[in-house]
Amino acid sequence: MRILYLGDDWVGSNARSLADGFRQAGHEVVVLDSTPVTLPARGSAPWAYSKVTRRRAPWRVDRLHDEIERAATAFRPDLLFVFKGVHLDQQRLLATPAPLRVHYSPDDVANPDNISADYLAHESGWDLVVTTKRHNVGELKARGARQVSFVRSAYDPAWHHRAARRGTREYLAGFIGVCRPDRRDRLVALARRYGDRMLVRGPGWRRVPELRGTGATVGGPVYGQSYSAAVAAITANLVLLNSDNRDTHTCRTFEVPAAGGLFVGERTDEHAELLREDAECLLFDDPGELTEILDWCAAHPDRAELIAAAGHRRITEGGHRYVDRAREIVATLAEVRS
Repeated sequence: MRILYLGDDWVGSNARSLADGFRQAGHEVVVLDSTPVTLPARGSAPWAYSKVTRRRAPWRVDRLHDEIERAATAFRPDLLFVFKGVHLDQQRLLATPAPLRVHYSPDDVANPDNISADYLAHESGWDLVVTTKRHNVGELKARGARQVSFVRSAYDPAWHHRAARRGTREYLAGFIGVCRPDRRDRLVALARRYGDRMLVRGPGWRRVPELRGTGATVGGPVYGQSYSAAVAAITANLVLLNSDNRDTHTCRTFEVPAAGGLFVGERTDEHAELLREDAECLLFDDPGELTEILDWCAAHPDRAELIAAAGHRRITEGGHRYVDRAREIVATLAEVRS
């Protein structure tokens, strides 16, 4: 197919990885970058506008839609694929000349942060809505979505692979991800317990005063291959879910083992389906059980490494790349067309 693909096209973004997955699956793909709308540069006029109004800058939105329309005229796509385009003009998107139009939602579509009034008003106009949340399927159908497909998150071999450590520093435990209220207290408590054996990286963590003085290493986000290098320095890589999205798995579910890290995550049905507990991952229900796991890893690093290796094999041999997800979506589209 000829696919006109709209999504955030920065290095390490899931949207870029999925676009590459369609290309690897044999399709002709033209990518248009939505980042200037969704993530305007800090301090810019569009950024200031979004902070004041909680809406995206309309002049940036219009500029992107003009680009989409020019590209559609020149490229004549078989498929318009939009990766989380809820902040764009839905009527203009659905008027794009293409036989099929798909909207991909990587986050919980019942969470108000992941939808807009305009998107909800036009959701039924999409030929297919793809969600990475199993619980969203019934909810989307009840809202009137025409066709819905559940597709799990994935990993990108270009970024998520075994990598050499950058430096000699090693950590017993680490978390790489966004600072969120449902993670903050747990990570602070672990940092107080494990001190300089703890690594915390991601947006927002350097603004948490409670982490100062714990001895933990705290840094900003890492993307792409830098993410895999950070994983390589950690014995137990924490996979913490987003409660606002009602996550039962996340991108890290695949990225951590693909990068060779030991998966230490919250116990959910999906995690149990994907990885065998105590053989390919370590799972916990509460802070006490997590502490027991980390203390066990400290006492048995060789056994922890064997579990990490088994998890790496399970994920990398299990068809969990973005190209595999692209093929799943295309197979669903074949059913929609028939």
